[in-house]
Formats: sequence, C-alpha cells, structure tokens
Amino acid sequence: MNILQNIILDKQKEVAQKKKFIPRETWEMLPGFAKKTRSLKKALLKQNSNGIIAEFKRKSPSSQYRNDISINDVLPVYEKYAAGISILTDEIYFGGTNDDLLIADNLVDIPLLRKDFIIDEYQLYESKGLGADVILLIAALHSPQQIKHLAKMARALNLEIILEIHDEKELGHICDEVDMVGVNNRNLNTFETDLENSFRLIHQIPKVKPSISESGITTGSELKALRHAGFRGFLIGSLFMKTNNPAQALEN
Repeated sequence: MNILQNIILDKQKEVAQKKKFIPRETWEMLPGFAKKTRSLKKALLKQNSNGIIAEFKRKSPSSQYRNDISINDVLPVYEKYAAGISILTDEIYFGGTNDDLLIADNLVDIPLLRKDFIIDEYQLYESKGLGADVILLIAALHSPQQIKHLAKMARALNLEIILEIHDEKELGHICDEVDMVGVNNRNLNTFETDLENSFRLIHQIPKVKPSISESGITTGSELKALRHAGFRGFLIGSLFMKTNNPAQALEN
C-alpha cells in the first residue's frame, strides 16, 4: 500500500468520526459560513500579482519542519507579500488542525485555501464554516463525474475550486465548475518531485482556467520560467517552512 492509499484510509475514518459527533448544521452556524468569499482567482489575475500562494504546514510524509514556528507570526507577513495563503489542515500526515484555518481567517484578509484531502461533501461545509475561500479537489481521488459533483456543491457554497492534476490522464477531470487548475509536481504515490511536470502540462490546460504550479519551486528563476510558460499561481510551502523564519524567506 502506498502513501496516498494510507492517507485516504485514514481520511475516511476521520470524516466518518466527525460526521458522528459534529452535524453538518454545526458548520453552517459558524461565522465563516456567512462571510463573503475572497477570490483567489481574481487575486492571481491581477496585473501586479506575484501569484505566490504561501503555505503553512508543520510536516509532510517526506519532510519534517520546525514545530515551534507560530502561525500567528508567519501569516501576517505571508499576507503582506502573497496573493493567497494555503493552510494544511490534515493532522496525521501534515501536522495541521482545523484551528489553524480558524486562526488564519481571524488573522488575515486575503484568500485562504483549505488544503486537505477532500473525499466527502461533508468536508465542503466544514471548509466553509472554518473560513476557507478556496478548496482543493484532487483528481487522483475522484472520477470526473465526482469532481463535477463536488465542484458544483462547492460553488453553491460560494467556495472557489482548484482542481489538482498530476498527469495527462487527469486532464479529463477539468470541467466548467472548477475555477483554477493546479499541476502538482509531486507524485502523491511516491512523493517524488519533478518541476518539469508543470512545463509538460501547461499547454494542455484551458487558458480560461488560471493555472497554478504546485510543489518543488525553490528559486526565483524557476518561478519566472513558470510564469513565462503561462502559470499565474505558484503554491510554495516547503521552501518557506524548512527555514528558521518562513516569513523572512517569503520576503526575500
């Protein structure tokens, strides 16, 4: 069994447990559920946008970061320089919590992406209640029909949607209901990273869907090359979170 299969098994147990103890209506009662959506798509398309979506996470299956870094210290500087912020809420594999997203929503006022493994409609209501503006749907976890269904539901909740793909086989998951398309340079089965993946796929993504290169970006020259190729967004986490000062790393 590979890493992704383990993650999904644990996520299924987690969601089933939450459904037992936290009714969907509970998320609808939270302040975040009624707030106006901050558009990541618009932020990426702004003429002067650097397109960086700065990510906060504490670990990953392939890396361990510093656990003593405070989200309260990092996010205000992320807000100053980034187009959006990604908050990883998966606890087992990435060290995140729902509280991280709640803190972020109260701390900053730029688009927030809830980064997690969305496998159930329930998580859409949870994401909205926690203050997310954008959710990630991973093509590798769903059929094209399931992506379309979840994206429709997310749109009905005024959430924007990034569809994450990794290879040519998943291009067929792109549908009208998704707002943006992310190309994950990391193989979720092996967690190996290849930045060339973005350059291979960018010209096959509909131009009406702003494209985002995810993972493996480590230098300004790589970001410039990706922008020249046609990408409007750049999801960067490890580069910042591996340093002693993620906020300073982003500023630099």
